Amino acid sequence: MNSYYSPRRFTGIGFCLIAFCAALSSVFAEDAADAGVIEQNVSALDLYNQGGSFMHILLVCSIGTIAVAVYCFVQINRKRMAPPEMVDQVNRAMAARDVGTAYSVCQGNPSSYAKVMTGALLKVNFERDLANKASMMDAAAEGLDEEEHRQMVWVNYLNIFATLAPMVGLLGTVWGMIEAFDKLATTSGDAKQLAGGIKIAMVTTAGGLIVGIPAMFFYFFFRDKLQGVMTTVQKHASFAIDILSGEIRLEGAVQEEVAAAEVAAESEDSAES
Repeated sequence: MNSYYSPRRFTGIGFCLIAFCAALSSVFAEDAADAGVIEQNVSALDLYNQGGSFMHILLVCSIGTIAVAVYCFVQINRKRMAPPEMVDQVNRAMAARDVGTAYSVCQGNPSSYAKVMTGALLKVNFERDLANKASMMDAAAEGLDEEEHRQMVWVNYLNIFATLAPMVGLLGTVWGMIEAFDKLATTSGDAKQLAGGIKIAMVTTAGGLIVGIPAMFFYFFFRDKLQGVMTTVQKHASFAIDILSGEIRLEGAVQEEVAAAEVAAESEDSAES
């Protein structure tokens, strides 16, 4: 993309415009104060009403940001995406080479780990080398990418709100400035009127930043958290596949095999006697 049309350039222009409005508003506010104007307290609801129709769009963005952030708080965590109890059950079934039980456990739990392991278990083939480990790893990698993409869709909504809200606020400021100067051109040029118009115009920029800054914070927070959780899911899936292929032996599984071998030896001895 051409650097001339880069978002950074437009952001810089927007901040310059806001600084110009602030300086101009302060100048006319001082003139109005010299004229004996008494400042009145304005509530947040009054500012919302003064912002015009653009504030309704910012309200929708704020509600969407809160809803998506709550969803990510609930959904994106290790206990929910890779339940330790289910991971232990799958590992024990893999150590016993009981693929059916491991598959049933995954089918009964809609977690991300279960979805990744379900595709891998469908590729199990004990007639091939290492129980067809290569195909299992490929299937697990595909499932991992699909699950990460599915969760990332929600996280990206935060990025949309973080980008959209300041732009809507800036548009509201520009629109308000146009109306303020249009009134100034058609009236006697009262400084108080112009200062009030610019103040109202800048309300939308403040609203956009109030919505956009938290949305941007939550976007980076949940993006990094999702990457960490998916890395944990990948490690659990690789560990389970290594257990099934025989490259990793669980201590409990080895003890069970030894006990089974002793029972078999005792039965053979009793049969011979």
